[in-house]
Amino acid sequence: MTLFFAILFYLATALFVVGLAYKIYDFARTPAPLSIPTTPAPTTTTGVAFRMTREVVLFESLFKGNLWIWLFGWLFHMGLFLVLVRHLRYFIDPIPAWLLFFQPFGKYAAFMMIAGLGGLWARRFLVERIRYITTPSDHLWLALLIGIGISGAAMTFVSHVDVVAVKAFFLGLMVFEINPLPAHPALIIHLLLVALLLILFPFSKLLHAPGVFFSPTRNQADNPREKRHLAAWAAQIEKN
Repeated sequence: MTLFFAILFYLATALFVVGLAYKIYDFARTPAPLSIPTTPAPTTTTGVAFRMTREVVLFESLFKGNLWIWLFGWLFHMGLFLVLVRHLRYFIDPIPAWLLFFQPFGKYAAFMMIAGLGGLWARRFLVERIRYITTPSDHLWLALLIGIGISGAAMTFVSHVDVVAVKAFFLGLMVFEINPLPAHPALIIHLLLVALLLILFPFSKLLHAPGVFFSPTRNQADNPREKRHLAAWAAQIEKN
């Protein structure tokens, strides 16, 4: 089992890194032929940076659009962020003081994550217009993420796993050394679901995570009078 999970995570990590890097490269080279920032928009690069920060951290546009979706979406994403920060302890030794500070918050953030996902999933059943456009893959992604959250919380609050051995396993993988992995049912389920998430992430709707930074409605300044907007290919044609 240890060898199986070692190979699985090497493959999953490789697919995740390569796939995500290619998608980001593809986003970056896709031309934006028009200047289409959603107004009211900032007119300077600094203003765009502040706007993007508010969008990524606070989900500003979603807050203005629908408070219920904003609440569940923000709970999920903030809970996920704290959980991921807490999981850094499995890859860092010794654990720095700032990471120790986040441990209690990350421990209970799993419930934020699950609650947010539960609200987003319920919306796909209860809101008619959302139910109409929901596909089976939408349900499967939410089920996968909830499964990761529940199996992770189970190891913390229901049936404890040997975290020292788990950390030794992942630290070993980082230096191509395979250490024994505990045969814990919740851990096995959790790791299988996480590996599946890593493998499928670069090919899924979850790419909105890096994609938001390449959205022309958000990353462009509203300065058409001060500066003419030209896509790279249009600038090349004009130059020639």
